[in-house]
Amino acid sequence: MHERRFLPSISLLAAFEAVARTGSVTLAARELNLTQSAVSRQIRLLEEKLGVDLFLRERQTVKLTLAGDGYAREIREALRRISNASLNLRANPRGGTLNLAVPATFGARWLAPRLAGFLRENSGIIVNLVTRFTPFDFRTDSIDAAIHVGSAQWPDAQLDLLMAEKVQPVCSPQFRRECYVSSAAQLLDQPLLHLNSRPDAWERWFIHQGVSFQSLHGMLFDEFTIMAQAAAAGLGIALLPTFLIAEELERGQLVSIVDGEIESAEKYYLAYRAERADYPPLSAFRKWIISEAGIAD
Repeated sequence: MHERRFLPSISLLAAFEAVARTGSVTLAARELNLTQSAVSRQIRLLEEKLGVDLFLRERQTVKLTLAGDGYAREIREALRRISNASLNLRANPRGGTLNLAVPATFGARWLAPRLAGFLRENSGIIVNLVTRFTPFDFRTDSIDAAIHVGSAQWPDAQLDLLMAEKVQPVCSPQFRRECYVSSAAQLLDQPLLHLNSRPDAWERWFIHQGVSFQSLHGMLFDEFTIMAQAAAAGLGIALLPTFLIAEELERGQLVSIVDGEIESAEKYYLAYRAERADYPPLSAFRKWIISEAGIAD
């Protein structure tokens, strides 16, 4: 039995999604520039095609059934993806769109300043960036590839190593002048800034320095950039990736408080589905970013 037997037309699905979202045949008809009877007819045709009641009809109101509610969520996402694909194609009729998910700080501080070089070398490709922090299912998402930070684990995805990461303890110049720290052990008496996604980063750093400790406390942050700004403002000492704070170090807004740069447990990868590896925009981007990151292919 061919699956296309169960593939309704876009017009039927658009009518269903509009009624499901607005809760009104009248509002849906106005949005779609159709008559109410035309929208009602499309809903009935869709229900007949599927063999399932999607709405409960009470007097002049309609309400999604349990089955209709679940179907509406999936159809809404499918229509969104079709719309995005159409917008991408219109923006670049020759094709060549790459949808890339990136962590915000990496995207802003490392990737964005370099991306112009890739686009110059690949003038037919458009790169769309979205912010993502955790792995997702490529099979159900419209993302072609993602920058993954952490261990080499992403279900059902191919991972290309881009770079390792080194971190160092930094603070503002004034903070360093006023706290009189000269050894790693003395940092235990100072306010330490912590990142939510790396709760054991300071523990690993002190262990690497051979410093014993009981417990570590301090302000919590959910994003590198905010933590870097807090350190530059004199709120404490932050353990930050060196390559992501290159500008602050160069300008003197942040300074190393003790010699203690170490390689962190996190590494950077390009993640994608193996069967999409030959997609031309992804293939071109993969070769470029591996070269840019300094890892041999």
